[in-house]
Amino acid sequence: MSAYTVAQVATAGGPFEIVEREVPEPGAGQVRIAVEACGICHSDAFFVDAVMPGVRFPLVPGHEVAGRVDALGDGAAEYGWQPGDRVAVGWFGGSCGHCTACRQGDFVVCETLKVPGWAYDGGFAERMIAPVDALARIPESLAAADAGPMACAGVTVFNGLRRSAARPGDLVAVLGIGGLGHLGVQYAVAMGFETVAIARGAGKARFAEQLGAHHYVDSTADTPVGEALQALGGAKAVLATAGSSEAISATVDGLTHRGELVAIGATPDPLGISPLQLITGGRVVRGHPSGTAQDVEDTMAFSALHGIRPMTEVAPLAEADEAYRRMLSGSARFRMVLTTG
Repeated sequence: MSAYTVAQVATAGGPFEIVEREVPEPGAGQVRIAVEACGICHSDAFFVDAVMPGVRFPLVPGHEVAGRVDALGDGAAEYGWQPGDRVAVGWFGGSCGHCTACRQGDFVVCETLKVPGWAYDGGFAERMIAPVDALARIPESLAAADAGPMACAGVTVFNGLRRSAARPGDLVAVLGIGGLGHLGVQYAVAMGFETVAIARGAGKARFAEQLGAHHYVDSTADTPVGEALQALGGAKAVLATAGSSEAISATVDGLTHRGELVAIGATPDPLGISPLQLITGGRVVRGHPSGTAQDVEDTMAFSALHGIRPMTEVAPLAEADEAYRRMLSGSARFRMVLTTG
């Protein structure tokens, strides 16, 4: 019997333990992936702590997966996949194909979206099974430890920007320059936006400049964020990556007419925005989910073309618990990535 190693959580909120399991075989329309790297996302805590409904234990999280196709299930080859192909799997881990959203082609908001680590075992493992519609092809120039985070963090900010109301030359602000925002600033600059980075403290201005930002706004300064953005001409779009409703709400008055606030920083707290703030300037507030496998491919191709990479800290799978706790503490700079090599 062949075996593989996983990092699993036995009970809600419990520690990660390293165990061996029998290697599974892919079913029809599935592939088995030899995982090379898997990013640790803050959203993993939704499953580890059983915040989301239907979480089953023992749990193997991980939805920022990069590896190689190891085996094909029946019919998988018809979709163009072969053993050895480099693939990534992100938050979008497959869709039902028959709900209203799927029938309209909006697969990422599928009513029964298959998120790895929730719908099926994720990438905190040496092997995993995934449906073929979840697979994104990794460019050869992108290392596995860089590709993994692109499948969730990367595609979320990339898609949030390219589907916003902003066009090249417009003023775009990125709220937060951490795990999501440091990628958001790089993408915004590469897309041709006049880019503003917003973060706490004057000490982050230099880092924002290194990321390519044209302007920096210190959210702790005496001048309110909205006023600071209006002094620059008003933002056509604000990409809110910080998980703080107070900080997100503070950007609304900085939007220009018909400006758009794109919220991707997940928090359960309500936003402090009045209808009057939106109505008078025709402003829009929009939540943005991740992206499909094709969106992930687009993100990785764009990143390879423009030399954009996530800032990562790498740890072996055997140290999954320590790496996960480091992510939770906020001390990682900026994406923790588990590797199996």
